Amino acid sequence: MLATDYFEQSDAPAPAGATVAPRAAGLAGTPEDKAMLRAAADLTRDIARARPEIYWPDMLVSAGLGYAALGLAIATALRGGNWGVVVALGVFSALALYRALLFIHELTHMHRDALPGFRFVWNLVVGIPVLMPSFMYEGVHALHHSRIRYGTAEDPEYLPLALMKPWSLPVFTLTALLLPIGLLVRSAVLVPLGVIVPPLRKLVWERASSLSINPAFVRRKPEGAFARMVFWQELGASVWAWTVLAWSATHGWLPLAIALCVISLAALLNQVRTLVAHLWENEGEQMSVTGQYLDSVNVPPPGVWGALWAPVGLRYHALHHLLPSMPYHSLGECHRRLRAHLGLQSTYERANYPGLFPLLARLVRSTMGARPEA
Repeated sequence: MLATDYFEQSDAPAPAGATVAPRAAGLAGTPEDKAMLRAAADLTRDIARARPEIYWPDMLVSAGLGYAALGLAIATALRGGNWGVVVALGVFSALALYRALLFIHELTHMHRDALPGFRFVWNLVVGIPVLMPSFMYEGVHALHHSRIRYGTAEDPEYLPLALMKPWSLPVFTLTALLLPIGLLVRSAVLVPLGVIVPPLRKLVWERASSLSINPAFVRRKPEGAFARMVFWQELGASVWAWTVLAWSATHGWLPLAIALCVISLAALLNQVRTLVAHLWENEGEQMSVTGQYLDSVNVPPPGVWGALWAPVGLRYHALHHLLPSMPYHSLGECHRRLRAHLGLQSTYERANYPGLFPLLARLVRSTMGARPEA
C-alpha cells in the first residue's frame, strides 16, 4: 500500500501547509497534507521493488553472526572462560539476532510473490528457533496501518503511553525481559495442551498469539491458507521447544539460560525502540494519515546509532506509515527525496527527530504531566 492508496480514499480538505498542533490530541483533527502524500507516492515509485540481493544476504548473515556469537558465548561459559567475554559475545549475538528478527516486519508488508521462499526460510532459520514464527505478526500488524483503527482501541500496537502514569514506562519496558520464557511456555506447554483442551486453544490464540502491546486486543480465528500456515508453524515451534527442553534436561541448563538472556536483551532493545516509534498521545480517536504520520517518528542520519537500535528501516518509522509497502532498503533514499522536494519547513520535516534519548526524555516528561485517572 503506497501513499496514493490513502490519498485516493481521503475526503478531508487538503490545505498543503496545514498547521499541526504539538500534541496528538490536536493531531486527531489534522487535515490531510495531500501535497506530501502525493509527493511520497510520485517520487518513490521507481524504488518500490524488494531487492533479493539485499534481503537474502542481510537476513542470513545477521542470523548467522547471531548464532555464531551465541555458540561461542555458550562454549566459553561451559569451559569456565572469562564471563566478560561471554557477556560481550552475548550482546553482539543479541544485536545480530535482533536485526534478523525484525525482518518479520518486512514479511507483514511484502507481497507474497515478491521474494519467493523468503518467508519459509526466515521461519526456518529465525522464527521457529526463537519461537516467534511469522504468524504472530502477520495479520496483526496490518491492523496498525488501518486508517480507521490506528491509535484506537482496535489497534493491537497502540497505547497512549505518553498519557499514562510514570511507573507505566518501566513496567512496559521491563516486561520484555520475560518474553522468551513466555514464548517457551506457550510453544512447549500451552499449544500442545490446547490440542486436547479446545477452550484453552481458543484462549491462547486470542490472547497469546500476537506480537501486540494492547492488552485489550483479541485475535480472530485464522482461516483458509493462513490457518494451514499457522498449523505448520506452531507444530515446528512446539517440536523445537520440546527438543531444546529435552536436550537441556540431559546436558545441562546453562546453554538454554544464556540463549534466553540473549533473546531477552533483543526483546528489551525492541521494547525501547517501541517507546519511541510514536508519540503515543492519541486517546482513541481516528486520525488522518497526516495525523498518523506526525504521531510517528523518524530518526534519520546524521545520527549513526539508529541503525543499531532501529534496524531494517525502522529508524524511518513515520515514513513507513506513509509508504507501508516500501522495502526497508529504499527508505533512506525516499527520505532524501522527500526532504529535498518538500523543504525543511514542510509537514514532512515535523516527524524527524535527532535521536533516541531526546525522544525518551519527551515521553517521560509527558507521563509526568499525565492527567489523573478518572
